Amino acid sequence: MDNLVTIFLTIIVFLSVISLIYVLLYNNLQAHKIKINESEAIIDDLLRKKFDLLLKIKNIVVDNTEVEEKNFEQFANLTEINISSFDFERKLTEFNSLINQIKLDYSVLENHETFDIDYEDIYKLNERLEATKVFYNRYTSILNKLIKKFPSNIIAKIHHIDVQTFFDGKDMFDDDLEDFKI
Repeated sequence: MDNLVTIFLTIIVFLSVISLIYVLLYNNLQAHKIKINESEAIIDDLLRKKFDLLLKIKNIVVDNTEVEEKNFEQFANLTEINISSFDFERKLTEFNSLINQIKLDYSVLENHETFDIDYEDIYKLNERLEATKVFYNRYTSILNKLIKKFPSNIIAKIHHIDVQTFFDGKDMFDDDLEDFKI
């Protein structure tokens, strides 16, 4: 009878240890997914704010320089088309670069108070955006490593947790080399 109790207790301890490991690994995966999702929400909010500021600056540029509205046509409907946050960020970077070039070409903008305030706000917003992207990519890298390693890969498969792409839109685990173009 003692042998049966010992075997039964051993099985219970073994199952408890396995269950504990499972729960810890699952919670670790979920914690990283939550951090990624939270940072993605922050990035989306910052991108919307950046777009709004760039539109305000565009209006100031059009009103105070000879730059015509048609130079900004490709950026006018960015919120209406269905593109990823990665592509939206790239388009906003192009928009920002155009504004930077215009600022260098027209000295009248240096004395415009609203332009200076909005331009400085974009600079601060870009810093926050870069920091958030670094945070997002750091936790994406950690999550992807966990998904690829045993035993957390089993738990990831069970719960359909897939490899995440980095914020630049590059998937390190696919065969598409085209996504590494700058």
